[in-house]
Amino acid sequence: MATKSSKRQDLEVHLGSRGQIVGRLHLGNGKRSAFSYDERWLQDSRFFTLSPDLEPVLGVQHPQAVFFRALEDTAPDSWGERVIRRAHAKLRENDRETPALAPIDFIMWVDDEARVGALRLFDPQGKVYLRSGRTHGHVPPLVELDRVVQAARALEEGTESAQDLQYLLGQGTSLGGARPKSTVRDTDGSLALGKFPSQVDQRDVIRGEVLAMHLAAKAGINVSTTRVELINGTAVAIIRRFDRADGGGRIPYMSAATMLQSDGRDTTHAYTELAEILLQEGANPIADIHELWRRLVFNFLICNTDDHLRNTGFLYDARNHGWRLSPAFDLNPMPGDRRESKTWLTEDSGPIDSRDMLMEGAPYFRLGVEEATSIWTEVAQAVDSWRLVAKGLGMRGTDLVDFAPAFE
Repeated sequence: MATKSSKRQDLEVHLGSRGQIVGRLHLGNGKRSAFSYDERWLQDSRFFTLSPDLEPVLGVQHPQAVFFRALEDTAPDSWGERVIRRAHAKLRENDRETPALAPIDFIMWVDDEARVGALRLFDPQGKVYLRSGRTHGHVPPLVELDRVVQAARALEEGTESAQDLQYLLGQGTSLGGARPKSTVRDTDGSLALGKFPSQVDQRDVIRGEVLAMHLAAKAGINVSTTRVELINGTAVAIIRRFDRADGGGRIPYMSAATMLQSDGRDTTHAYTELAEILLQEGANPIADIHELWRRLVFNFLICNTDDHLRNTGFLYDARNHGWRLSPAFDLNPMPGDRRESKTWLTEDSGPIDSRDMLMEGAPYFRLGVEEATSIWTEVAQAVDSWRLVAKGLGMRGTDLVDFAPAFE
């Protein structure tokens, strides 16, 4: 958390599992950071711009946000922030001189093992990656997940203990919003995200998300491997982390918000802007632009209205020196919502609210009428199988009634 000194020590920014130094993070008084590239990284043949709001030059740069935007992508989501605020409140109960949380503190409390993407924060004085040396700081294996589920439940109820907070601290990621969750080690050792039910759920949100992910895969969309795991009778979604390679290597990640230099909260950006970025910066742009349009069709057909810019991501393809669409994530049927997208289709057309709008916009995604019609048919056939897939996931008759408005 925040220290009692007003001046924060600088940190090194490392890249990947090898820990290559790519820059220095200047923390100042904790309200806003600055960044300077490492000269060796600028001259490296593997160099790529870490974030679109950074120029590839020597010298200190001052981002508009608290951090440069690609590092902001590694910050905890609203659930992770909630855990940190609760832990900080307990610290202040024990020591009234504990300073208030500064804007930089939230990113500082993400565990290195769980941090999204390939950017890592290294303390050169302590010679340790941030949060990697804490007690109980390891990513919990699947066999420990029941304790984490119980800890999350206690936090929602306001009855959490110090041990509960230790299980939860640092394990939140930028992928997943307000839902209770934790990074977890799957049975094969791979990094995954575990999403838990919430007390405020009015339907089986966990199985609903896994259903959407399975349908997306049937529809030809690249998605993370996802399943329902029963943890002491509680349904938990286990979603394989796509920012890790086989063997544990780290893959650079950027959200669509970062790509468009947005804070992710504005709604005036458009999918056609992402298509243009892929044409400029993509490793396989036409394939990814086609895939993007396929996802828009899918989102429309399952009433996934939570398609803000932080729910689309990109992974860096080092071999081909460009960016690729990440696997789809956070796909959630919203049966009570009006069927329209949060992100606009084009900068002029507004939110997606009809098949006609999507078909008219297909040329922006380098698709002809026949190709677009074929994709629509494939996706619609996959979505039509939702009841069968839902039953296979253990959804009951009442669940099918709850979700029917999203699919039909």
